[in-house]
Amino acid sequence: MDAIRRYDRRLFLSCAGRAGLGVVIVGTTAACATDGAQEVSDAAPSTPQPATAAPAADSSAAPLSSEAPASAGASEPAVVAFDWRRVDLGFVSAYLLVKENQAVVVDTGVDGSAADIEQALTALGLGWYAVDHVIFTHDHPDHIGSSTAVLEAAPDAQAYAGEADILSITSPRPIMPVGDGDEVFGLQIVETPGHTPGHISVLDRAGGVLVAGDALVGAADGGQVAGPDAAFTADMAMAVSSVRKLAALEFDTVLFGHGNPVEEGAGEQVDALAERLSG
Repeated sequence: MDAIRRYDRRLFLSCAGRAGLGVVIVGTTAACATDGAQEVSDAAPSTPQPATAAPAADSSAAPLSSEAPASAGASEPAVVAFDWRRVDLGFVSAYLLVKENQAVVVDTGVDGSAADIEQALTALGLGWYAVDHVIFTHDHPDHIGSSTAVLEAAPDAQAYAGEADILSITSPRPIMPVGDGDEVFGLQIVETPGHTPGHISVLDRAGGVLVAGDALVGAADGGQVAGPDAAFTADMAMAVSSVRKLAALEFDTVLFGHGNPVEEGAGEQVDALAERLSG
């Protein structure tokens, strides 16, 4: 069973939306061997509910941090990293994080991207039935343009976003606000405001993979981590603070909304970037 851990947060329904357009194809790398996501919280769990009559989608997997300790003489349960796939839309990317034949969609790209996300699922031997969770890193139209189409194609999926960005995201059902201390299907949510007020990143500790949205950017020459783009960032000082926050986490791979993923040594690069931006 999936679970989300929340502490003293109010929940409400998403109302407005945005759009765009684009094309897509699928990128590959196996997280069980090379990729994964991380966690950041220790508080006691509670179960949040959206503050509307429409029910949230059923949860289906317990968070990694809430696993019961192994009994005497029994071996510790294996912690499984996520497999990840990039859905390359040309100038922006969406991502699939897959574990136990269940898929989490992180961002939905521009308008018209649902077919490309479906193609990526098919390449993994899955379909929309496998999508129980859709996470929006932020509310810019190149990341939420296919929000309605994806959520209609995956009718059992619960949607999540940072609370400050929810009202700008169009959704056919309630979006659950998430932030520091929350988990979605064992993925750790990290608040990284600055690019937008409600920007979040997604971390898989087991596989050492960070999905950074636009809190970080892939350098144009490839293989390098760059800071958030000042031209599209609402509060650059806050965005720099978020880079420093990410530098305190442990990961080896980082997946960007813009730019090619960095699959080795990404944590060290973010450490160095945080030092440069703070200098």
